[in-house]
Amino acid sequence: MTSGTTAAAVLDLLADFGVTTVFGLPGVHNLSFWDTGGEHHPRIVGVRHEQTTVYAADGLARATGGLGVALTTTGPGAANALAAFGEASASGSPVVIIASDVPTTLRRPDGVRGILHESADQGALFAPLAKAVYRAESSLAAVEAVARAVGTAMAYPRGPVYVGIPTDVLSAPLTGVGRGIPRARVAASAPPRPVDVDAALALIAGSARPVVWAGGGAVQSEAAEALAAFAARLGAPVVTSFAGRGLLASHHPLLVGVPTHEPLVAELIASADLMIAIGTAFDGMNTRNWSMPMPARLLSVNADARQVELNYPADVAVVADAALFCDAVSLRLRQREVWADSVFRIAETVRRAIAADPRTATAAELLDSVEQGWPEAGSIVCDMAVAGYWVGGYAAVARPRQLQYPVGWGTLGYALPAAIGAAQTGSPTLVVCGDGGLAMALGELATLVQERLPVTVLVVDDGGYGMLRYDQKLLGHGAGGVDRTGPDWLALAEAFQIPAELADAPGEPLRAALARAAAADGPRLVLLNAALHPPRTTSPRWKDG
Repeated sequence: MTSGTTAAAVLDLLADFGVTTVFGLPGVHNLSFWDTGGEHHPRIVGVRHEQTTVYAADGLARATGGLGVALTTTGPGAANALAAFGEASASGSPVVIIASDVPTTLRRPDGVRGILHESADQGALFAPLAKAVYRAESSLAAVEAVARAVGTAMAYPRGPVYVGIPTDVLSAPLTGVGRGIPRARVAASAPPRPVDVDAALALIAGSARPVVWAGGGAVQSEAAEALAAFAARLGAPVVTSFAGRGLLASHHPLLVGVPTHEPLVAELIASADLMIAIGTAFDGMNTRNWSMPMPARLLSVNADARQVELNYPADVAVVADAALFCDAVSLRLRQREVWADSVFRIAETVRRAIAADPRTATAAELLDSVEQGWPEAGSIVCDMAVAGYWVGGYAAVARPRQLQYPVGWGTLGYALPAAIGAAQTGSPTLVVCGDGGLAMALGELATLVQERLPVTVLVVDDGGYGMLRYDQKLLGHGAGGVDRTGPDWLALAEAFQIPAELADAPGEPLRAALARAAAADGPRLVLLNAALHPPRTTSPRWKDG
């Protein structure tokens, strides 16, 4: 480890762990991170708002399966990141936020005395959302805390971690410690116990019609190949949560391929006699607040002991890594035939119905445009907007981590900031957002330009908050607070020096615009003026037949 400041030592540690990019916003208390002089240190991508530091770190973590790191300053800088930290928490993203804190030399133990950016306990702001909170009062303790934070965030079940380091500690020299500073280490994934494998096999043996429900935990454990082999051996249809999309490619013969909220999917699940849940906790959004019919028996597999039976009691509950479980059980399964031939028809039938319904025909054209215009090798980051609901739930997905959808906490304004992280892979990245969500992060258009990121922002403008407008109409309320005056998006893009174009309509005009944007160098903006009817995945339509 090189000598230098504590900040330099922290960056040394992150580089040693393999981190090449972090996201930060400088402030008076954390400038030491920008003054280390270490060419081998991770590159700090400067963003325009502290919330984006964590969103971008989350976006990078979801896109790669690796660690995301955010750097913020003290007080309001740290507090600005809380909403994004909550999204990372709800979605189990391995993110470490390193926030400066007020100087130890000025702090008093008897309470807040009025230091710039001071709070009684900055880490306590993050504690309800964090997998762990670490505070350091010395240079060596700070580097040790970051090492622990990395290991904690990356260990299954994954989640975000907060580290607070006083500004005078960050800038203090750290010399002569050498190998005394531990490296960041990640605990190995937990295999299933033999007794649990036996119990799972016994339950499966008594089932004639099993169905697999795979979630984000299976993505986190890189279980796509093992899951596909397990389902094929079992002859079981596979449905996924939003976070599990891409575990099986959209053309896979065992993948149902549309959300569980669709009546045909619900009927298939209800007709099964065994649910095999792998890496999911059956959250409210995916189960229509636990009103969805379920098979009589449940086998639940989760790396998190707290979630393995969180919302439904299981006949067999297995605390284990998803990939290791699938491998262990597949080795002892006899080959079965597929029991539900409807699997091959459900997605096509649902998509035809969406296109045939006058209310949703425009959304069907949007889906076709994205699937045909955006390259399969590209990534997609959806916002909590009606267009994002459609693409996040229904668009074809070729692989795990290709699609990001912030339904964990339901965070409006996620997509553009998260795309800054996802695009660090070099993959063309499509942001699917509405005018309301994009307005929350307009400053990050400058980040796209400064970093020359291959991000295309598709903004579907319906003049406000379209989902809330639908809610009000459904409830018989008058419109209030949902209509918003927006900018001239094309002129705004020009002001940021981002090439932009208007797609006259979904369908061929939008497809062609997306294809041109994907082939271009650097950021682009595509505007579509459209008001979309929401899909069945949104709670106001859960009972809509």
